[in-house]
Amino acid sequence: MKSLVKTIARRPLSSYYSIYTFTTQTQISTIPPTLIDDFTNFCYKKDLPRAMEAMNSLEKRGLRAASVTYSELIKCCIACGAVEQGKRVHKHVYSNGYKPKTFLNNFLLNMYIKFDLLNEALKLFDKMRERNVVSWTTIISAYCNLKLNGDALECLVRMQREGVQPNMFTLSSILRASDCLGTLRQLHCSIIKYGLESDIFVRSALIDIYSKWGELDNGFRVFDEMQTGDLVVWSSIIGGFAQNGNGDKALDLFISMKRLGFEANQGTLTSVLRACTGLALLELGRQVHTHVIKTQIDLILNNAILDMYCKCGSLEDASSAFKWMSEKDVISWSTMISGLAQNGYSIEALKLFESMKASGSKPNYITIVGVLFACSHAGLLDDGWSYFRSMKRLYGVEPGREHYGCIVDLLGRAGKFPEAVQFIHEMKCEPDAVIWRTLLGACKVHKKVGLATYVAKKIIELEPHHEGTYILLSNIYADAERWEDVEEVRKNFTGRGFKKEPGCSWIEVNKQVHAFIFRDEAHPQIKFVYRELNYLIERIRRVGYSPDMTFVLHDLEGEQKEDSLRFHSEKLAIVYGLMSLPKEKPVRIIKNLRICGDCHTFAKLVSKTEDRYIVIRDPVRYHHFRDGTCSCGDYW
Repeated sequence: MKSLVKTIARRPLSSYYSIYTFTTQTQISTIPPTLIDDFTNFCYKKDLPRAMEAMNSLEKRGLRAASVTYSELIKCCIACGAVEQGKRVHKHVYSNGYKPKTFLNNFLLNMYIKFDLLNEALKLFDKMRERNVVSWTTIISAYCNLKLNGDALECLVRMQREGVQPNMFTLSSILRASDCLGTLRQLHCSIIKYGLESDIFVRSALIDIYSKWGELDNGFRVFDEMQTGDLVVWSSIIGGFAQNGNGDKALDLFISMKRLGFEANQGTLTSVLRACTGLALLELGRQVHTHVIKTQIDLILNNAILDMYCKCGSLEDASSAFKWMSEKDVISWSTMISGLAQNGYSIEALKLFESMKASGSKPNYITIVGVLFACSHAGLLDDGWSYFRSMKRLYGVEPGREHYGCIVDLLGRAGKFPEAVQFIHEMKCEPDAVIWRTLLGACKVHKKVGLATYVAKKIIELEPHHEGTYILLSNIYADAERWEDVEEVRKNFTGRGFKKEPGCSWIEVNKQVHAFIFRDEAHPQIKFVYRELNYLIERIRRVGYSPDMTFVLHDLEGEQKEDSLRFHSEKLAIVYGLMSLPKEKPVRIIKNLRICGDCHTFAKLVSKTEDRYIVIRDPVRYHHFRDGTCSCGDYW
């Protein structure tokens, strides 16, 4: 051995690597021959404790295994969440002045990122002698995941300056750092420059980000500019349209995808269910549900199905789906609680909340929003205050804007206006336009004209270009017959270039959606609808219907007022549903504006005289009309 040491001392530095190999082989002959084999086996078998013991034995003898063995050990540390053991592996592979290959350094980088130890990863990254595209992509992706967009973009520039060309994984990651459309377009140009515009991951990421920015035309152009033969890209474009409220296009693309022979995956089906939810297409949603049952089912899809049934107003289907779910998480419970509340079944929603707590599932931010919504829409003032005041203490949920908004709604609906205004001024966060608009809606219900003027000014200060405020204030003045004020608001409205959105109601009949507007003349069967409407009004007059002229928002004479109410879009849609659907099928209406009180009374009486089940969804909630009553209990 002494002669070997003298030989080493006389050799030049350039031969150290071969000496290390020779020395290692010499040392192996003096130790149990199975040690390295045992270490390797423990690593591949994911036996972390024994692998760490074997690694320590190797280190004591100045030995190390192949890089691929350490990569397996690092994977094991990640899977077990073993942070300290992972750091120990890092220390071992760098022991005795050894410099591991880039391959192994990349595994260590990934390990630190998975452990949320970005600073440790950056220290290692800065010390690496060689950094390849995997090294740079790992760091860029970490920055993107942490929303450190500026750092991610700067890292991309440094990478290119060092002569490392980004690949498809780099570019699909960096797209998430697009903090404006200008940046996104520059990155799109880089993708074309590197010839990666046809890569499925890059195309999918491009579509996702364009959709995020509402640039659906550009997203569709990326999708459509070359033949698409991959499900990932189809899922991205369908999801983009569904998330941006264009359910019709999402469903058209889904049909095209199926015709080309693609099998939908979880992401695609979730997007299609979201499209059905947005359009309230219950029948199509049921078909998708059947397809899901036949092909695949998991918690995410179950929750999407549950949400679809709740938002399509079919609580029977929702309750059945919820009952048969083999696994429920906080999203499942929260969806069902909110669904019951939005459909007018507040007491049932609160009972389900108690069941949720008994099951051991912990309520979250969204759960409490659903609970407070149930209280506000049922007039449960004391219960609502109790839940709000205890949410931080009992469930660790800090009140947010949505919770504050629910309490303002609760107080406003109950006519507690001084308390509502005081509550807004004492909120921990600055009140936004949504909270003030909630109070303005309550002012309309309770005819608080003076307060409405004050609240409307607050909203206009925050959102001067939101036309809904002017319309609501005009309606409040019209309720009070303050026609000069109505005229003044309308001048302001038109002077700013606003246009009032016309009331519109939709109904699905035989897989076709029929839309009606006020005084509609475009529908091919409108003459028959008007004739049947006149007959129907005569029938319900016999059981007490009298048009409520307080809901006429123009200065008209008596007969003109009645005609103004008669031709509201929801009345036309209800009549068309009665004409077109069998008696056992519910008449389901969607409305873009809040239902007026006269149409609410009309629907209640029609449900009684015609013995029909009518469901109307407006932007706030669902109304279920049966036998002359509504699920809202007339508290809406």
